[in-house]
Amino acid sequence: MTARYRIEADAPAAEFEDGFPIGNGSLGAMLHGRPGVELADLNADTLWSGGPRTAGPEPAPAAVLPELRRAIAAGEHLRAEDLARELQGADYSESYQPLGGLEWRYGDHRAIGGYHRRLDLAAGEAVTEYVSASGPVRLTAFASAPDGVLVLTATGPGAGPRAIAPRLHSPHPGVAAARVADPDCLVWTGRAPAHVVPNYVGGRRDPVVYATDGPDAAGTVAAGMGFAVAAAVRRHGDGARLLVAAVTGFNGPDRRPGADLDALAAAAVARLARALARQPDELRARHTEDHTRLFTRADLDLSGSPGAARAELLFHLGRYLLIASSRPGTQPANLQGIWNADVRPGWSSNWTTNINAEMNYWAAETTGLPELHEPLLALTRDLAVAGERTASRHYAARGAAAHHNTDLWRFTAPVPGDPQWANWPSALAWLSAHAWDHLAFGAGRDFGRAVALPVLRAAARFTLDMLVDDGRGALVISPSTSPEHHFLVGTAGHAATSWGATLDQELAREVLTRFAALSARWPAPADAALAGEAATALRNLRAVGTGADGALLEWYDDRPPREPGHRHLSHLYGLYPGTRITETGTPSDFAAARRALQTRLAYGSGHTGWSRAWILCLAARLRDAPLAAATIAALLDDLCSASLLTLHPDQGRPSGQIFQIDGNLGVVAGLTELLVQSHDGAVSFLPALPPAWPAGSVRGIRCRGGHTASVTWAGGRLVEAVVIAGATGPLTVELASGAAAPPGAAPVEGAALGRVRWCWEARARMEYRLR
Repeated sequence: MTARYRIEADAPAAEFEDGFPIGNGSLGAMLHGRPGVELADLNADTLWSGGPRTAGPEPAPAAVLPELRRAIAAGEHLRAEDLARELQGADYSESYQPLGGLEWRYGDHRAIGGYHRRLDLAAGEAVTEYVSASGPVRLTAFASAPDGVLVLTATGPGAGPRAIAPRLHSPHPGVAAARVADPDCLVWTGRAPAHVVPNYVGGRRDPVVYATDGPDAAGTVAAGMGFAVAAAVRRHGDGARLLVAAVTGFNGPDRRPGADLDALAAAAVARLARALARQPDELRARHTEDHTRLFTRADLDLSGSPGAARAELLFHLGRYLLIASSRPGTQPANLQGIWNADVRPGWSSNWTTNINAEMNYWAAETTGLPELHEPLLALTRDLAVAGERTASRHYAARGAAAHHNTDLWRFTAPVPGDPQWANWPSALAWLSAHAWDHLAFGAGRDFGRAVALPVLRAAARFTLDMLVDDGRGALVISPSTSPEHHFLVGTAGHAATSWGATLDQELAREVLTRFAALSARWPAPADAALAGEAATALRNLRAVGTGADGALLEWYDDRPPREPGHRHLSHLYGLYPGTRITETGTPSDFAAARRALQTRLAYGSGHTGWSRAWILCLAARLRDAPLAAATIAALLDDLCSASLLTLHPDQGRPSGQIFQIDGNLGVVAGLTELLVQSHDGAVSFLPALPPAWPAGSVRGIRCRGGHTASVTWAGGRLVEAVVIAGATGPLTVELASGAAAPPGAAPVEGAALGRVRWCWEARARMEYRLR
């Protein structure tokens, strides 16, 4: 059965994205599987360029806002585009940094035969095996969260005696090895860049700058944190072990980072020494117990459906990657999780908050990993504070604003560049949906009052101050853009800046509705007036429109898109990840969303891994099983590497593509939604089962209300569904018409076509079986 959880290859990685990633949330390694001489690209979650930004005396650009809004209202979009640039700041977000490539000669690399490598997702372990001139060799590797180290173990006649000390090839200047006697190990120290210009910005003379200053008396610097990597080799019998630990000088997003290299080296060596004090079997057992505790909470088994094994692997791999790159207390998974080898990585390998960062966590709640959601929720809480100055300075608004990307230092300002991506200040509104979902899936009152309510309060204040009258008595967000997409203006022009773009209107409705709900649940005198403002605004908020072709509009009105097959599907937010558009609750918008998706697909949308993952989620909500099947096939055939890591086009790389983790993590959400949904007032079983999956099972799926569901099916029909109630009270389920009524259940309205709903009074933690 463990073969279901293995990704296998018969050759070493040809490119970075063909490697096998392992990680413990903070320390990541991409293993290339080279026989005899392994290369592990190392990362630490907190190693970034730059440092905290200090508020400068520069004038506030919000002064241009009234003129910009007048130009938008007058339909002068090209002029509005120029004015929008005046709202932008002068800086970019910083870049996620590699520690370097660790090379370890662990065994004989002559006369190689019988080569095989695998990534065991259930065990959290990578394995390379081959036969050398000296005999069989086996290398295993895992990253331990309990002990904070990377462990590589070489065994076999061609291994141990040939193992030597590793070498770190760091891209950062001045990194050299030093020997530490107790314990016997090597330690490398260095500093990250003080500033890195994003890779998409050209024409800079010095795009990577390293600081030359030394640390102050407290061991800190303004920018360019220090780091240390410690490694030790221990031989035993016919094998050898390599243990690696790493630390960085990160002290918090608003504190100067550390660059006392001696202190950082001592911290890395101390962590390594604690791990070395444990027996090898104990180290492995602690890692295995920790990893399997998370991995086994949910499972998808498609072994009864021939040809579905690789689709099933996408489910397991996505959950594995979240476990490996996001743990309580770490930073959230960024564009590449914690696996990046470039000083100027694609899009800075930051948190792109107009879809990608959120997509990374779409499946955290549903597949039994709610505590792994915490790093994104912590980032959201931080941005609700850090974004206050941005809201005030750039928009003369209350609350907090964040734009299309952020970094370790909680950057929130609009960057210089094309307004289609730079001038989108709604990131906090989108991120606030994750705080709401964490509550909906079972987080308690403490989280609600300490995180969800303050985040939604900050987002609601900003939203209210961004609303203007459209001249017809309706309220719209202004200025507004649909992320990364232009509309055509006249015969040759294009622009992005307008008012009332569909995504912003959806987010405004969502934020104001949810703030009102939480302020009613936990009333406070200070929130009463704001809740009243929100209620008034909701009554006048402009609804999303439908075009002449019957498709949901992307902008305020029917205007031609510059890219009809654009990769972003922002105007379909209300269908997924939002919950406003449903088949029975809003049938007109549901049909319009279907039409809008069909139009996007007809023009070639879905040409990136993450875009295809979003399409899969939309197909599930539309109950379009054939589209879901085609989308899964497109991902597997065209948008995954040899190791099933999802890809994004990048013409600046030799392979023409780059690994982005969002597709891997987003596809898990889509696969789950095909089988169990809970966004529309019921736990819905098999709403969009692909035809190529006639038999299978899924278990451990968490639902809104705190319920947990499992399903078994055969011949394309439900065999059994099991629900463990999350609370005492009414529990509603939805099944295909013809399914037997649960004992004591009554039929209720609201089911989709061809479906039926049943409701009964459930008891908390009671298990209910439906056959």
